[in-house]
Amino acid sequence: MEKNRKLRKRGQVTVELMLVLPVFFMMLFFIMETGNLGFQTILAHHCAYELARIGSLVAGPTGYDNDAASRSDSGRALRKMQSVAKQMFPGSNVRVECRIANTTYDRQAERWNEDIIVTLHYPAKLIFPGSSHVFADNPKNQRIKKLKVSVRMPIEKPFYN
Repeated sequence: MEKNRKLRKRGQVTVELMLVLPVFFMMLFFIMETGNLGFQTILAHHCAYELARIGSLVAGPTGYDNDAASRSDSGRALRKMQSVAKQMFPGSNVRVECRIANTTYDRQAERWNEDIIVTLHYPAKLIFPGSSHVFADNPKNQRIKKLKVSVRMPIEKPFYN
């Protein structure tokens, strides 16, 4: 009789473990996926900032003509930022967009100051099982969370006389 009780207790512990273990691992995967998503968000923000910095330097005037101080070239900046983004994320589906916005009028230089607004679309890959059903964008089976990061940076313009 005593031997049967010990066998039943062993079986009870196994059943309890089998019930609790999936819940424990799911919580562990959610915590680790949150950390992974946080890391990828910080990476996307840092890369968007660096691309905006490059774009603000490249979009400025070239100095080849007299009216260059008043014009910014978003096309040249976008080409350079896309080239750098391909080096930052080789083989990835990262998309870069930019536009130029007027900010304030500079009375001393007699021209508008401009900012470049860079938007980075970054597909963050989810790596842990189970968490993609909560974090992933549709379609869920691709296990990708689409991050959109926008950064505003003033365009560098020298003061010409």
